[in-house]
Amino acid sequence: MASQATGREQTPQIRLQSLNEKTQSPLFQRRRIAHGDNTHDEDTGQGLPQPDPGTGMSLGNAVCRRCGNGFGLQEQIINSNGEVWHTSCFVCAQCFQPFPEGTFYEFEGRKYCEHDFRVLFAPSCGKCGEFISGRVIKAMNSSWHPQCFICQICGDCMADSGFVKNAGRALCRECNAKEKARGTGKYVCHKCHDLIEVNGHIKFKGEAYHPYHFNCNSCGVELNTEAREKDGELYCLRCHDKMGIPICGACRRPIEERVVHALGKTWHVEHFVCAKCEKPFLGTRHYEKKGLAYCEIHYHQLFGNICFVCNNIINGDVFSAFNKAWCVHHFACSICDRKMSQKTKFFEFDLKPVCKNCYDKFPGELKKRLKKAYDEQNKK
Repeated sequence: MASQATGREQTPQIRLQSLNEKTQSPLFQRRRIAHGDNTHDEDTGQGLPQPDPGTGMSLGNAVCRRCGNGFGLQEQIINSNGEVWHTSCFVCAQCFQPFPEGTFYEFEGRKYCEHDFRVLFAPSCGKCGEFISGRVIKAMNSSWHPQCFICQICGDCMADSGFVKNAGRALCRECNAKEKARGTGKYVCHKCHDLIEVNGHIKFKGEAYHPYHFNCNSCGVELNTEAREKDGELYCLRCHDKMGIPICGACRRPIEERVVHALGKTWHVEHFVCAKCEKPFLGTRHYEKKGLAYCEIHYHQLFGNICFVCNNIINGDVFSAFNKAWCVHHFACSICDRKMSQKTKFFEFDLKPVCKNCYDKFPGELKKRLKKAYDEQNKK
C-alpha cells in the first residue's frame, strides 16, 4: 500500500550571532566610569553611558559565565545575551578555540564554532551527503536539502509539492498515480492525474486524458473517446472525417499516424494482418491472393507448390520446370542425382530434369528424337 505523506521542515533551534559588540558591553562601560575613566569612545566619539543603578549590576558580583571568576579593572569583557565572559573563556564548547570571525552557533545554551556545530548537530542530506544549513526537509527517515528531495522516477523537486511513499520510494503524486494505474491496466489522466476507466481515454500528444477535458477545435462540442488528433489539435469524429483523412480498411476509423497502402486500400499499421493467422505484417513481406493478404508461411501452406521429390509444401524459393516444382535442395538430375540450380543447364527427359553430362551420354538417335519433340512442343 502506498502511503501519502508530506515532507516536514525542521530547523534546529540555534542562534547565529556575531561578536561585533563583544568589547563595548554596558558592564564594561560602567566599570570604566566607576574607575574614573571618562574618556570618549574611540570609535563613536560619544561620551560613555553612565551606570544604571536599577540593573543591580556591580563590580563585586560580575563573574565570567564560563569560569565563574571576576574581571580585572581594565580587562576586556565580552557580553553575549546579557552574560559576560573573559575573552579567553569565550570559546567553542567543543574544540575550545576562539570563534573564527566572531561567528558562533548557540544550541541548548552552549556555543559552537561552525565546523563543530555541523559535525555534532547539523543533519546530512540523504541524497548528496553534505551538511544541511538552513531549511531541512524531513522525510523517508532522512534529512534532505530542499533541492535534493526529488521524485525517484521523474526527478521533479518535491520540497513544496509534497510526496507519496510508494514501495519504499518517494514519488510525486503524478508518478505515484501512474504506478498505481500500471498495476490495474488503466491510464492516468495527464491533466487531473486521476485514473481513467478502461477504454475511457483519448491520446493527445502522446499522453492519456479524460476526453471531457477538451472541446472540438472545429465545432466546440465536448469530446468523447472517439475524438481524433490532427496537426496538434483535437476534433470530434464528425469534424475529423470531413477533413479527407484516410480510413482504415479493417476498423473503418480514420488513420492519424502511419498508413499502409495495400490491396487497393489504406490500413492502420497494426490492422494490416495475415488473413490466416491475423498477425500484423509490420513492414514484412506479404502475399496477395483473391483480395486477401497472407504471410509467407500461410500463403505457401494454402496456395504454395508441392515438391516433386518430398511431396511437402515448399516454403521459400521454388524451382519450377515441366509444370513441376522442387525444393531448392531437392532439385537434382533424375539420373545421377547431381544437385542443380537455376543457372545449371539441364534437359527434359520423360518430364524430368537431366544434367548436361548425362544428356551427352544418350545415344545420338535418342537425342535427335528428344530435340524433335522439343521443337514441336515450342511450335505449339
